[in-house]
Amino acid sequence: MDMIFIELQKISDIPLYQQIYNQIRQDIIDGKFPVGMKLPSKRQLEDFLNVSQTTIEMAYDQLAAEGFIAAEPRKGYFVQAIEELAYVQPMKLEAPAAVQKVKEEPIRYDFSAGAIDTDHFPFSDWRKYARDIIDVSHSHLLLLGDPHGDLELRREIARYLYHSRGVDCTPGQIIIGSGTEQLLPLIIRILGEEARYAIEDPGYLMTRHVFSESHRQTIPIAVDQEGMDVKALQRSNATIAYVTPSHQFPTGTVLTAARRTALLNWAASNPEFFIIEDDYDSEFRYRGRPIPSLQGMDKGENVIYLSTFTKSLMPSMRIAYMVLPPLLLEMYRQAFIPYSSSVPRIDQHILARFMADGKFSRHLNRMRKIYRRKMQVLTEVLKPYEPFISFSGDEAGMHILLHVHIESTEAELLEKALSVGIKIRGLDTYRTVPGLSAPSFLLGFGGLSEEEITTGIDTLLQVWNIKKATAPSL
Repeated sequence: MDMIFIELQKISDIPLYQQIYNQIRQDIIDGKFPVGMKLPSKRQLEDFLNVSQTTIEMAYDQLAAEGFIAAEPRKGYFVQAIEELAYVQPMKLEAPAAVQKVKEEPIRYDFSAGAIDTDHFPFSDWRKYARDIIDVSHSHLLLLGDPHGDLELRREIARYLYHSRGVDCTPGQIIIGSGTEQLLPLIIRILGEEARYAIEDPGYLMTRHVFSESHRQTIPIAVDQEGMDVKALQRSNATIAYVTPSHQFPTGTVLTAARRTALLNWAASNPEFFIIEDDYDSEFRYRGRPIPSLQGMDKGENVIYLSTFTKSLMPSMRIAYMVLPPLLLEMYRQAFIPYSSSVPRIDQHILARFMADGKFSRHLNRMRKIYRRKMQVLTEVLKPYEPFISFSGDEAGMHILLHVHIESTEAELLEKALSVGIKIRGLDTYRTVPGLSAPSFLLGFGGLSEEEITTGIDTLLQVWNIKKATAPSL
């Protein structure tokens, strides 16, 4: 017989035997203890709860007297059927009438920016590495490892970042965590309570939420066709700038070279100024050369680099990382000495082997071609609807920004999209103040097939009553 859980309040006006009686009785009534289940012996429960056997006897005797349990000689106590017992069920208050919701059609086409292509994941390779790692020869991985993440993975990340993003760092500067939303609060703590954060507007909702939950001051800085307005940043009293320079979320703009230089000069002008560079989907660039990271351009060690494997592999793996400048790295070590890594070591080693053998690079090359093709399909199906629509942010990443040039509001267009089962997000969702420009929407294409992209866009623009432009007659 497994032991049963009973929570006793030793400092209470209710006698211990009655507490035991009450909890067993309620578990029988609730069906948690099935009919015929054997209860622990009085001696077992006495030892487990550290109470006298008399206390257990009194509780069992009361339960038996009321018919909840029955004693069988030389066998023990067993739960009885209670259908015919007369007891009063607690009165349940009637739930308030639910607010009537507008009926929504099931989602047929999900254009969420966070979706990825799951059809081309390298399951066979991943399964091989998982099988190799989950073995008695790697039993040491059952124990806690380095709080910054296992060295094997940090070495592979450092090597990958240098060759693909120009990030100049040592494995010792890398901290592995279970997501940007877990690492960012750690950064906020070491930067101190007086730090003031400039955030992109529009910008990433999770970031805004993390700063708010940490009770830190945020200063929205407008984003235009060249990225964050660095002159506005310079006029503010911000000490930290949070940016997504390689593919701004959600507008998709790329921070221009001039503004990159100005931003780095701003950070270098004061030893308390830092840049948090979130490089969330830099792996997927479709035109021109890769945009170098701010961290690689930085000469004053003022950039904190953040990235994740969410887009390049899978959102569910929950492995992200940050690269700290030497000054902040020492502050981090002092602040978080007792912390353990939040990422399972087995997952870290599977990923490290996957990267070390070149599988990660091959997977990225393959997915870059797949996503480039999906981007082409998306833009090609949109072009015939110009000038009633336009789009931007198609140089990189896994979403574009669709601008609608008709007499409708963003809310009206979202409602019509849902009526035909199409899920999209409006740009105003990501603004601190709703915009006055044309309604704009994020169109993520990662999780859709080419056929779904084509049919979904045609369906969306039809329900918006946007027709393809008529070609001029010759």
